[in-house]
Amino acid sequence: MVNKMKLTRVERGLTQAQLAKQVNATRQTIGLIEKGEYNPSLNLCIAIAKALNKTLDDLFWEGD
Repeated sequence: MVNKMKLTRVERGLTQAQLAKQVNATRQTIGLIEKGEYNPSLNLCIAIAKALNKTLDDLFWEGD
């Protein structure tokens, strides 16, 4: 499965470090989330969705 968060980040032209700075996280945290190796808090999910101008469902829902 393609990681929707990573795909959106790349489409927006952001590096992991740039997104991390916007959401007050580390680059490593963003990388782990994208690899599916870290389960972010709801607050971090909301911050990422806002930074990428997407909904939580757009980025994190497993359906279709």
